[in-house]
Amino acid sequence: MENYIIIAIVVLLFLSSIIIVKEQTSVIIERLGKFSRVAHSGINFKIPLIDRKASTQNLRVQQLDVLVETKTLDNVFVNVKVSVQFNVIRSKVREAYYSLDNPKGQIASYIFDEVRAEVPRLDLDDLFSKKDDIANAVRDNIAEIMDAYGYSIIKTLITDIDPDAKVKESMNRINAAKRDRDAALQEAEAKKITIIKEAEAEAEAKRLAGEGIAKQRLEIIRGFKESVEDFQRSLQGVTHEEVMQFVLMTQYFDTLNNIGTNSKNSAILVPHSPGALKDFQEQIVSGTFLADHTKK
Repeated sequence: MENYIIIAIVVLLFLSSIIIVKEQTSVIIERLGKFSRVAHSGINFKIPLIDRKASTQNLRVQQLDVLVETKTLDNVFVNVKVSVQFNVIRSKVREAYYSLDNPKGQIASYIFDEVRAEVPRLDLDDLFSKKDDIANAVRDNIAEIMDAYGYSIIKTLITDIDPDAKVKESMNRINAAKRDRDAALQEAEAKKITIIKEAEAEAEAKRLAGEGIAKQRLEIIRGFKESVEDFQRSLQGVTHEEVMQFVLMTQYFDTLNNIGTNSKNSAILVPHSPGALKDFQEQIVSGTFLADHTKK
């Protein structure tokens, strides 16, 4: 019976001497209260009752989120959220365990100090545009300090910048006003282009219409000339006045015909007696003779 007890005790002592360390972790082993060694991943052994596992250190990358309230150069209070990614240096596991009592709290204190030193140098607008520069400056400033304690600062990110609610409302109004102004300018520019194009089109239409009217009148005059010449060749003794009267009468009846066949024309009163036509001819002839007399 005693042999069984001795064997059980030996087995228990042997089992208690085995330490299985997981991947990406390290174990601090102390001997009689004093640091002995660091056991890395895999199977390790310790002396029962003399050595003990003091702590298990996580070597994976960890993240610490720190919310810092500070003031910008233009006296705007903002809450800046800083995310720090760090890990324990494998070769400095001892320093990481024995140097800092509260590693995350002490890293957060350094972050507070650095952010409150960097942000007051910038206006609020610059803070948003240069947040990456601030994050890099914070990382560079605390990396050397934390390295001495066995911690590596891998990355520092500014994940949120939250000004006071009234400040955000003012910024939104400014942004909305700017967008309204840009929209108004674009709309005005579009209207300007439309007006210019319409004016150019109207001018081109009038030019073409003028050319058409000029060509039409030229053809009418040429037709009158040919008609007069034909009349004089076919009818001997016919005067220019008689030919003109005949042409005017023809044009007069053509005009009446056009007015009657065009549905878009309004009702008008046109003198249609022969006497009125003769009076119209005399006025034209009189005006022509007067113009010729003035030129002479």
